[in-house]
Amino acid sequence: MDVWQLSTGFALDKLELADRPEVEPGPGELLLEMRAASLNYRDLLTVQGAYGQRNTLPLIPLSDGVGEVIAVGAGVTRFEVGDRVAPLFFPTWIGGEPTPAKFHSTLGGPLDGVLRRRMCIAAEAVALVPGHLSDAEAASLPCAGLTAWSAIVTLGNVGPGDVVLIQGTGGVALFAVQFAKLAGASVILTSSRDDKLARGRQLGADAVINYRTTPEWDKAVKALTGGEGCDHIVELGGADSIARSVRAARIGGTISLIGVLSGADATFALPLVVMRNLRLQGVTVGSRDGFEAMSRAIAAHRLHPVVDRVFRFRDAPRAFAAFAEGRHFGKICIGY
Repeated sequence: MDVWQLSTGFALDKLELADRPEVEPGPGELLLEMRAASLNYRDLLTVQGAYGQRNTLPLIPLSDGVGEVIAVGAGVTRFEVGDRVAPLFFPTWIGGEPTPAKFHSTLGGPLDGVLRRRMCIAAEAVALVPGHLSDAEAASLPCAGLTAWSAIVTLGNVGPGDVVLIQGTGGVALFAVQFAKLAGASVILTSSRDDKLARGRQLGADAVINYRTTPEWDKAVKALTGGEGCDHIVELGGADSIARSVRAARIGGTISLIGVLSGADATFALPLVVMRNLRLQGVTVGSRDGFEAMSRAIAAHRLHPVVDRVFRFRDAPRAFAAFAEGRHFGKICIGY
């Protein structure tokens, strides 16, 4: 069975195509023929050895994928052969509040991920994907899609009339744009490139800000909101943007902290958080219940995730290299 794995070290040039024994489902398990996978920033860091301390070699990377059920183990009743499903980022987080046990293991490190032709997985650790989506689109849901859903809907409670600021044009950001619009909110989108901002408007953004040409973008946000600030901010930048996000939020607003693209160590004025009654909410993907709710919404509204490029399975290293360049708009995927 063909797999892409890291065997001798953590680096993009250490990613190698290998042959592992064929697998069969045990009791309570499914055998999936994988159809597509998608990349997240976490996956790039994992391959580079910069994410987590529990990853050991050999390791199959990538958390996000979709596959077809081709065999079921004894006792499985939730799925049947032919179903198209996505493995969960957190295989044991079915529902409820997160706990250390639910957060203990994740696909793509420390557990083997989806960058393989076939995989066995517990039937409880997958969910059906919307039927109208392509394989690449469906493969973008488990981490990027669900993280945005958790930020906007599950934790954010964004509703009609809210103003949501979303940073960037990666997978999570564009999902957040789509989900915020489904909720009836107005969206302000930031990026360093005007061409990406133009595409963001086509996706539904109501206003856009180029943070390169407008470095004090928090002031621009205040101007766009009549001096009030945003109800909700999807914070993906990290160290270089969190201080401005605090100033761009309205009194009583929420900042969903998801990404640390510009660094992990941030400095900002804590009194502003206190005096303006802000809520700083960390967001780490979500549960199977959340995934299924998101899938119902996507199916009902015929929403399509934004896919930038799809690479072939044999070209997986090229997909990682393209992701590292940072020129994509939406998801970079791998088709099997």
